Amino acid sequence: MSIKEIDKQYVANTYARFPIELVSGKGSKLYDADGKEYIDMGTGIGVSVFGVGDEEWVRAVTNQLTKLQHTSNLYYSEPCALLAEHLCKRTGAKKVFFSNSGAEANECAIKAARKYAATNKGAEYYNIITLNNSFHGRTITTLAATGQDNFHKDFLPLTEGFLYADAGDLQGVEGLLKENKVAAIMFETVQGEGGVVPLTQEFVSGLKKLADEYNVLLIVDEVQTGNGRTGALYGYMKYGITPDIVSTAKGIGGGLPLGATMLFEKTENVYTPGDHGSTFGGNPVATAGALNILERIDDEFLSSVEKKSEYIINELSSAEGVKGITGLGLMLGIETEKDVNEVLSYCQQNGVLPIKAKNKLRLLPPLNISFEDLEKAINVIKKACGVN
Repeated sequence: MSIKEIDKQYVANTYARFPIELVSGKGSKLYDADGKEYIDMGTGIGVSVFGVGDEEWVRAVTNQLTKLQHTSNLYYSEPCALLAEHLCKRTGAKKVFFSNSGAEANECAIKAARKYAATNKGAEYYNIITLNNSFHGRTITTLAATGQDNFHKDFLPLTEGFLYADAGDLQGVEGLLKENKVAAIMFETVQGEGGVVPLTQEFVSGLKKLADEYNVLLIVDEVQTGNGRTGALYGYMKYGITPDIVSTAKGIGGGLPLGATMLFEKTENVYTPGDHGSTFGGNPVATAGALNILERIDDEFLSSVEKKSEYIINELSSAEGVKGITGLGLMLGIETEKDVNEVLSYCQQNGVLPIKAKNKLRLLPPLNISFEDLEKAINVIKKACGVN
């Protein structure tokens, strides 16, 4: 049996996989089982921010593997502590909880918000406002936080206590704040799974103002937008606000499972021993790799992300068959006149691997992709989008 046949027989049928078996890669290049080369424009859905086989990251991970691959959170671990210190110093957060994924990071954020509200306002203040078209994970609670009915329908009843408003509708958000006992407002600065749609400055500033006025916490989900993806270390930094809780995952681990929930001044002491936990959270190998990644995402590097973003937008904005471009940094959505699946298929056949979000082509290349590889990929995407 081939790997594809074995996969179909033995792996749970939860993924509509592309007909490609990837076996290796280096930098921005990926190779399939037949030896065909591709330019990676998806990075495992925004994970491999320094591409495949990044030598510095591999050294950091391998060095830690030779020392200690795991220790429970009953003991101290240097990589875990140093990564937490780095995140706090870069963001202004006071404490960090480590987990394994974005959904878990969001679960931690939700629990922290509810405990904070119960302690400071009363147990009835458990509601959390999220946005329609959002995506926050696939656990029962983070599905409830996700403002898309199509993710809900087969898994009811979901965790109660989530309220939804439209992105851009500050009056709608305020109406929910007036009519309900609310713990927090939670949002993504760019709705990734919702079609790579960035929130406006006016709306984000308005959410911050409402959160302050109604004494509710502000949670920013930076699972996909974080770790340099938008051209800032974290997307909220582009909007000039300071949240109370920030969740992140994906790119922070560079390919190893890692989630982080950053707790700012209001929430830094919300958790006490026994309130929350994770067997693998803060794993020394994953955190050693993450620290190596974050140390290299400096201002100069972020400037290069912005330049690559400008290049893509300039090249594709006037391209035949492109209706529009949304997103920030190297998290871009391309709306095409052709069906997006047709565009994806052409790209795959011609050695480029983007992904999609709703009806858009989604581009999440390595943040350090060379302009040479980027130019090649964009030329293929142009041809894929062309009407003829």
